[in-house]
Amino acid sequence: MSSQPTLLCIPDISGFTQFMSDTDIELSSKVIPSLLNKVIYANKLDLKVSEIEGDAILFYRTGSLPTFTELVQQCRSFYTEFYKQLKKLQEQYKHDKEVDNIPDILGLKIVLHYGHSISAVPIGKNIKLMGEDVIVAHRLLKNKIPIDEYILISESLLSEYKDETIERNFGWGQLHEMEAKYKHIGDISYSYIDLNPLVE
Repeated sequence: MSSQPTLLCIPDISGFTQFMSDTDIELSSKVIPSLLNKVIYANKLDLKVSEIEGDAILFYRTGSLPTFTELVQQCRSFYTEFYKQLKKLQEQYKHDKEVDNIPDILGLKIVLHYGHSISAVPIGKNIKLMGEDVIVAHRLLKNKIPIDEYILISESLLSEYKDETIERNFGWGQLHEMEAKYKHIGDISYSYIDLNPLVE
């Protein structure tokens, strides 16, 4: 398939490795799929699922971008629905001795990136996204943001919106600018906003 501009969205469960290490497989094998499913069903922007990668979902969308407000609201919905499900799971498994691990360890971060040349390649029944920007989006999951739960928006995506349409103060937090250097890729600028106030 020919390459085309593509919005990439990766909701990623923070604390996943610790949770899997500290929690027996019987509980973790119920909790993680339940949380990932909740995020998938919270999708209101016609995002397509390319891959589910253990603790993360790779969503993508070609064609016109949603408005900046719609994009932020979608991320907010992912996050709040994720936490609603955490509370349900905590109640559902309240008699399990490791139930306290569910809210104490797990959280959600979301990376948003825009690639100008991404190919969606069918492999079996799945769609595999190809292109340097797919690598960039995954690398952005590894960053120096000093908090665990956030929306990260790459400069590549922010630049697609006129500055006057970008709300840098959301009422529950504001965008902070950062930059990171990645091997083989170079410097990447991005902004982030803390999600934690939404559940405090």
